[in-house]
Amino acid sequence: MEIETVLTRAVAQVEKEADLRRLLEHGGRAGKPLRVKLGFDPSKPDLTLGHGVVLRKLRQFQDMGHTAVVIVGDWTAQLGDPTGKEGAREPLSEAEVRANAATYLDQFFSIVDKSKTEVRWQSEWFNAFTLADVFRLGYQKTVAQMLKRDHFEKRFVAGNEIYLSEFLYPLLQGYDSIAVEADVELGGTDQTYNLLVGRELQERHGMPPQQILTCHLIVGLDGTQKMSKSLGNYITLTAEPNDMYGKLMSLPDDAMEPYFEGLTYVPTQELHAFAVKMRAGTVNPRDVKMRLAREVVTEFHDATAAAAAEAAFKRQFQGNEWPTEMPTYPLNEPTSILTLLLEAKLIPSKSAGRTLIAQGGVYLRPQGADGPTERITDATTVIAAQAGAELRVGKLKFLRIVTP
Repeated sequence: MEIETVLTRAVAQVEKEADLRRLLEHGGRAGKPLRVKLGFDPSKPDLTLGHGVVLRKLRQFQDMGHTAVVIVGDWTAQLGDPTGKEGAREPLSEAEVRANAATYLDQFFSIVDKSKTEVRWQSEWFNAFTLADVFRLGYQKTVAQMLKRDHFEKRFVAGNEIYLSEFLYPLLQGYDSIAVEADVELGGTDQTYNLLVGRELQERHGMPPQQILTCHLIVGLDGTQKMSKSLGNYITLTAEPNDMYGKLMSLPDDAMEPYFEGLTYVPTQELHAFAVKMRAGTVNPRDVKMRLAREVVTEFHDATAAAAAEAAFKRQFQGNEWPTEMPTYPLNEPTSILTLLLEAKLIPSKSAGRTLIAQGGVYLRPQGADGPTERITDATTVIAAQAGAELRVGKLKFLRIVTP
């Protein structure tokens, strides 16, 4: 793995890049491999392609001979990361965190080399923390400094609540870097502040400050906000090939480049050529997107699965077929079409749903595959709670109704 690729591909920023480059050129620090830290809060049971970007970056460090130190945030998950939130995130119970973490590690190791990974739980050090330790940690930052964070400042100005526990989050994450003696910490651009806190705390403890590398965030299926489990606009690492392929094909054209950079090995010069050709109109963006979907499915499954997913997509898209397998949604009473589509996350808003219906993009098969297909033309249509009924939204989204 070339140093330049590690430091630039899908990378947003490297704090003190010259220092990190020098460490990589020397193969580590003081003759030892670098300890490259990456932390995850097991807030839900699945990781997303967004996580996949930084996990692949971690694997690149491993391929250069360095050690991955994966932190399972079993303490911070119970607090809730305030990063980018307009309000406090609901904390999780210890049981919920443990259950989610059990699935996380299997997903980590679909990308990261297990033999070169050290898995650490925050509870290893925080379970021994006393109230005095918490006070000492709290002395490292002032309230004024915390309020300079963009999302805290916005909430403060708007008069929204900010809990004291939220101020603790970056301090706890930062202390992890002391506990595991991190040389490098990775994260998304939304984690920059927390990573810098870790660097600062290490310096105050007389340790060499960790180097920081942040990766570009990829947008979710809505094409506007970052891929997020809480927003429901994500693709999981464990998504079935056909599902993963189809969802990737629903991405906006301008979202493709970060996906290519972060989730594939397509050469950078080839990506630049794609961009030039799309701007010139000499290549169909759909064809480029199919290449993206094929590459990503190959990465997380294999080439055979990717080819089969592409063939299925072509049959469905070009032949206007309905798939035999599709997501299900429980319905126990008649529900308006807009409410159903919104709650099933098939549309971002009711206004978007009205527009889609007006454009003739929503279809219903009341009896499923055995019955006729109806185009929904009225946004006030009520959908009966009939098991087996199927909906098609646009070209790529499908739903089968089940009754509880």
